[in-house]
Amino acid sequence: MADLRVASRYVKSLMSLAIEQGAVEAVHNDMDLFSKTVNQSKDFALMLHSPIIKHDVKKAILTKIFKSKVHPLTMAIIDILTQKNREPLLPSIAKEFHNAYNEYKGIGKATITTPVTLDAGVRAEIEKIVKKISTKNQVELVEKIDADMIGGFILNVGDRQIDTSIKNKLKALKVKFSENPYIKEF
Repeated sequence: MADLRVASRYVKSLMSLAIEQGAVEAVHNDMDLFSKTVNQSKDFALMLHSPIIKHDVKKAILTKIFKSKVHPLTMAIIDILTQKNREPLLPSIAKEFHNAYNEYKGIGKATITTPVTLDAGVRAEIEKIVKKISTKNQVELVEKIDADMIGGFILNVGDRQIDTSIKNKLKALKVKFSENPYIKEF
């Protein structure tokens, strides 16, 4: 929780500098690249959190990987964080920057959980539903696959949840059957 608070402070500064320099899209792409790198390489993520690896070695690794691929503003925040020995915050900063970018651009986030992947037609219909529910013009739809679901879907938009899963319907049916009005209890 404390990491998230510290990361959000860095994100606010980075976002304001990116807006000021007109580099919001470039920095957002860089943060997406960083998040993908962390998610794809467990060794890279462990290196960032490792207390054994010295900070100057971490800085050299980060510079070697990202120097030619990212905007100078992104490289500057990486340098600042490595100088302050806060490399473990980089994944949180990348994630929080994506959230700040969505807020800045007016993009809403929705999560749908289904037992199978959605095809393009169903995905388009879900996006239409989400746009009606949400006040945002654009929607980022995140798909999650839950093989344990029998059927239906669970859609989360902001603080709203639409649960049409078979599991939920079976649970409601079980509750209804447990409330037998014909047996008089004394």
